[in-house]
Amino acid sequence: MNALDRPTLEELRDRLLELSGDARARVVVLTGAGEKAFVAGADIKYMSGLEVEEAREWGGLGHECGRLLETMPKPTIAAINGFALGGGCELALACDLRYAASTARLGQPEVNLGIIPGWGGTQRLARACGLGVAKELILTGRLVDAEEALRLGLVNGVHDPVLERVREVAQLLASKSPVALAAAKEACNLALAGDHRSNLEREAAEFGDLFASEDAREGLTAFAEKREPRFVGR
Repeated sequence: MNALDRPTLEELRDRLLELSGDARARVVVLTGAGEKAFVAGADIKYMSGLEVEEAREWGGLGHECGRLLETMPKPTIAAINGFALGGGCELALACDLRYAASTARLGQPEVNLGIIPGWGGTQRLARACGLGVAKELILTGRLVDAEEALRLGLVNGVHDPVLERVREVAQLLASKSPVALAAAKEACNLALAGDHRSNLEREAAEFGDLFASEDAREGLTAFAEKREPRFVGR
């Protein structure tokens, strides 16, 4: 069920750090091995033995993985194949795009264990589907199937096989300018944080700055010449 213990989560963090700085990696896809689960949450046996400071460190490690998925300068996609519960749902929510198999089940059932989501779920779930829906799901701990997740805005689509659709989207994104994608992602991430006017000013500045890039010149010229652009990532 791909439950996460500390060594697995540390390995995930290290891989995300590596991919974040690797210019050859244009898109990052996160999925689970097998068909039963994306990530069925954290390893409960491991968590049951944690003291307060250890639990805080554990939460910090999960937040670090979420921040990497959310802020790395390239698109991240969650291919949700089965259960995405607790920390698994939180990792999926940190990705830019989320696609689910029809067998997917998502939820934050931590209250059933006497705890709360600790890897960003209380914040990202509210951003994805609104505060009222987020509170209902977190306070009741109920799970939603793929179709309800789509209606609520938790996923961008439901497809079988899900990896086939994710590969199509990844290939489409990989054909775009890496410079533009990084700037667009950063600007979009500002939408629900900080001052609205300041965010608009920052977007305008970023828009102008991109005109100094080779990719912007190539993209505009290619469009005018009615040909496919050849982006170089600068």
